[in-house]
Amino acid sequence: MPDESRVAAVVQGRDVADFPELAPEAARGSVRRITVTGEDVLHRRNRDVPARMLGGGELHRLIDDMFVTMYAAEGVGLAANQVGVDLRVFVYDCPDDEGVRHVGHVVNPVLDERDPDDAVVVESEGCLSVPGPHAELGRAEHATVRGVDRDGEPVVVSGSGYFARCLQHETDHTLGRLYIDRLSARERKRVLKKMNEMANDVFARRVERAAELEREFAG
Repeated sequence: MPDESRVAAVVQGRDVADFPELAPEAARGSVRRITVTGEDVLHRRNRDVPARMLGGGELHRLIDDMFVTMYAAEGVGLAANQVGVDLRVFVYDCPDDEGVRHVGHVVNPVLDERDPDDAVVVESEGCLSVPGPHAELGRAEHATVRGVDRDGEPVVVSGSGYFARCLQHETDHTLGRLYIDRLSARERKRVLKKMNEMANDVFARRVERAAELEREFAG
């Protein structure tokens, strides 16, 4: 049984005793523009990553860029279609409800079906592609996602609480579904109205944070 006091993070589903404040991929990446609801790539099932891309430079660069873009936007997860790329990939750096940090990426994710006995928890949820507002939304308390990593090795990632919500949210993205698509028509309208009021401030903060990261990595 692992010594939990020595677990710095759970990376790709495995406990590690030491891990930096930002995932190493971020230092190699470049910040990309984040797509906003209404753009086509966010609203359709994305393409599975083909076998020929696994282990290749294009996919590695994409994941590096996604990590640093996620950090610049101060998010806990990001899917490839949120940087305009039509591929089923997401990255994450997200705590669970016990404060355990989970970091990694999943290529071609498949979410296990919810156990009928698993609780549905209603909590606040937001999205980097719906900049600004949040809304209450029910999600399963536990989630398991299966796929492969950027080199084609099998990955199984499980979580509870906030991290389970992240896994469900990001897998939804790869299928062309945003959290606002799960809201009532009235609530969705409210969130979009609020987004229009808040977006410019959110975008300005992202530019500021991207510049901070660039200085940090350069220095």
